Parts: sequence; C-alpha cells; structure tokens
Amino acid sequence: MRRLSIIFSWLLQQVVVLSSSLCLLLTACQQDILSDDVTMQLTFSHDSLLFDTVFTTMGSSTKRMMVYNPNQNAIMIERVEMNQGKSFFINLDGENQIENMRDITLRGGDSLFLFVRAEIDPLQSNNPVLVEDTISFYVHGKPQRVYLQAYGQNVEIIRSKDKFVQKQTLSLCNEKPYLIYDTLVVAGDLSIQHGTTLYMHAGSMIYVYGDLIAKGTLEQPIVIRGDRTDMLFDSVPYRVASGQWNGLYLIHLSDWELPKYELDYVDVLSGAIGIYALSESTGQLPKLSLTNSRIHNHSQYGMVLQNVDATVVNTEISNCASYCVYLAGGKHDFVHNTIASYFGFPYTTINIHNNILREDVAAVYIDNLSKNMESTTTSFYNCIITGARDNNLVVATPLPNYYEGRFQGNYLRADSLPQIYSFNNTYASDSDSVVFRNVHYLYKEYRYYDFQLDSLSPARSVADSAIARKYPYDRLGRLRKSHPDAGCYEYMPE
Repeated sequence: MRRLSIIFSWLLQQVVVLSSSLCLLLTACQQDILSDDVTMQLTFSHDSLLFDTVFTTMGSSTKRMMVYNPNQNAIMIERVEMNQGKSFFINLDGENQIENMRDITLRGGDSLFLFVRAEIDPLQSNNPVLVEDTISFYVHGKPQRVYLQAYGQNVEIIRSKDKFVQKQTLSLCNEKPYLIYDTLVVAGDLSIQHGTTLYMHAGSMIYVYGDLIAKGTLEQPIVIRGDRTDMLFDSVPYRVASGQWNGLYLIHLSDWELPKYELDYVDVLSGAIGIYALSESTGQLPKLSLTNSRIHNHSQYGMVLQNVDATVVNTEISNCASYCVYLAGGKHDFVHNTIASYFGFPYTTINIHNNILREDVAAVYIDNLSKNMESTTTSFYNCIITGARDNNLVVATPLPNYYEGRFQGNYLRADSLPQIYSFNNTYASDSDSVVFRNVHYLYKEYRYYDFQLDSLSPARSVADSAIARKYPYDRLGRLRKSHPDAGCYEYMPE
C-alpha cells in the first residue's frame, strides 16, 4: 500500500507540473495571438514630455518613457508618425528611423522603450519660443498620441577647442543668454548688463583681472548658473544640484592697477565656489561692493575674500558644503545679510549633491591669523548668521585685542563670540526651532529652501533701527518696519 501511495503521489505531482506547463504555454500563446478587438489600446508612462530650456544648435538630454500593452493578447502598432518631425527625434526600442516603425507586434503584457531628444535650429526671436510636436501610435487605424514640448532659446556660445577663452575686455548684454563652455579669462574689465543670464557648462569658470561691473535690477537680475535645464530625477530639476560649474574668480596681481568690483542684484547659483576674490597687494586693496544678491548652493565655498575690502548689503549667502563666508585680510562691512548653512542631509529628502558631504564648519569664518594677509577688520550689523551646527561664527585671532570687529543688532547661532565684539545681538536658543520658512528640500512636496522669515522667527524685530534707516528697503524691495528684522528679508505674511 505504501508503494502504491508513493506512486500515486508522484503521478499527482506530474499532473500538477504538466497542468502548470500547459497553462504557461497557453498563456504564452495568448500573449502572441493578435487580437481583432478594436477597443484594445496602448498605455504610456507619460502622456506628454516637456523639455525645459533647449539651447539652439546644442540639443537636449534624452528623455525616456515606456509604451505598454496592458492586454492579454498581442497588439499590432501599424505605424508611428510625428506631426512635424523637425525638432524632436525618437528611438523606439533601438529603431531611430521613423519610416521603419511599421507593423510592430507588441506581445500581451510587454512594453517598448521610447527615447526622445530635442534639437532646435536657431530661432528668429531671442526670447524663449515654445516648440511642439506629437508622436502618434496607430492601432486599429486609430491614433494614440504623446505630446512633446520644448522651449527653444538662442544663446551666445563662448568656447574654444583649447578649452580656454581669453578676452582683453568683455561686455555682456542681455539680448540673449550666454553659454560659457570653457574657462573664460578677462585680462581687463568685464561688464554685465542687467537681465543677463550666464549658463555655465560643467567645469567652466570665469577669471577677471580688471574691474567687474555687474548691475542687475530687482526685475531683471543677473543670473550665473549651471547649464543643465533638464531633470536630475523625476520632479527634481537639475538646477538644485550643487557643483555644476567651478566658480567666479576675481584676481588682482600686485603690479596691476587696483580693480573695483560692483555687483548688484546678481544671483550666483549651484557651483563649486560662488565668488572667490584674491589680491596679491599689500597696503591698498581692491574694493568689492555686493548688494541685493544671492550666493546659493555651492559644493565648496559661498564667498571667499582674501586681501579685499568689501561692503556686503541685503544679500543671501546660503547652503555651502564648506564656509558660506571666509574672510582673511581687509576691511569688511556686512549689513542686513542672511547667512544660512543648511547644506545636504538631513536637509534634503533626496541626494542632490553628487555625494558631497557637508563639512562640519561654521557658516562664517574670520581668519586673522595669516601673516601673508593684511589685518582683518569686520563689522556685522543686522545680519542673520545661523545653520546646522551650534556655532556658526568663528573668529580666529591670536589675541582678542589683536582683532578689530563689531557685531551689532544680529541674530546669531554662535557660542564663541567674545563679548568685547558683541553689542545688542540676539543669540539663538535651543527652543528656536523655526527661523525661516523652510530649511529643507522636500522634493515630493515641491518645497525648496526659503530663507525668508517665518511668522514665529526669533530674528524678527531684533535689528538696530538706526542702522536700518540707512538701508530702508530689503533685498526684495520691501520697506523695512520701524522695528526692523535681522537679515536681508523683512518679514511679510505668505
């Protein structure tokens, strides 16, 4: 009996295996059988593809989407057509000639890869122009469409086969943006007109050895940023990634004429270094004026000043992996600035910094130790200096009396500022959990860093009124109150 039971069990297993194989075979056969059901349709991972700014003659990155057959039976794609076929180019599962996209059998439950890129010819207008097209997939004689859109933009390209472009002097106007592909060296003066945008390619940088005059306006700022206008991930624009280009360098050689640097309403975004100003001079130093500007999201430093006198007013300097502000040599006056260091994890809910780790350093470092630099004299009035660490302000000097500094009317998250420099400042406490509107990048919620003041911010109404009267408007052109707020943004309800 036991032997019969074993044989019966074995036969039953074989029947189950055979039945499963037959089911799989029948299912596979069904997936290959073309259906004559005219209601069957394809589905797509996206019903439209939007390319942001595409520079003419340069082309875009390639976007990918999926074409699905959600049905049990196979479906025939009779042909694929494009309405225009001029500015967009497609590749369907390895085939890039649209005339060959005919009679494609897509098995039940299977899918195809569709790759799309945009390449736009030079335009008649220098303003962005919307370019559109459609891809039509014909099934049972009826089209199913995917819509394509891109904003074409003429650009002035600055590049060289030697990866090095040198100009004696250079004036950049706002007629159309500039794409700086390589290292740009201006031996003399560089001027940039209001409303001008400089798109910087990966690894590019600008060196200026003479004057830099960059005068934007509130309505037409000057923008210096990376050239990637596509998406890093779904719903994550590439513009939020740091380290996309190298930096803006202002260099004064000791035997050259003393330069001046005037920047107003200039946004320097997402590079390795924002502004690096260095002078070899001793005695008389170059002068830098930076007002109403924004230096944000850099993988190294925000602003480095070495042997340079500077006045910085109404400016946001934020989110740098190392120091937001580094000062060594020169006289520096900071008034109504917001300096905030919340770079990287856990202040982003997705890795947007190419695995760049934030250094455990203060937001502001004042170096009065170097023997190779002039003495460092600084004043900070009505500023915010804060960030992720407990101490965001370091004054490095051999003896307290050796350094000349004054800090007045500021909101500070700092624990090491000697009292001899401090006058009527407000210091952060552990309970100060809300200073700004948002100190995180929450990509799913589409919320980016916002260093305007929260309604409960302890930086409200703490600034010195007498000093604020000299600067009656904030970075966004809003009138400061009689009891003004610290930082470059006066509180306004959202």
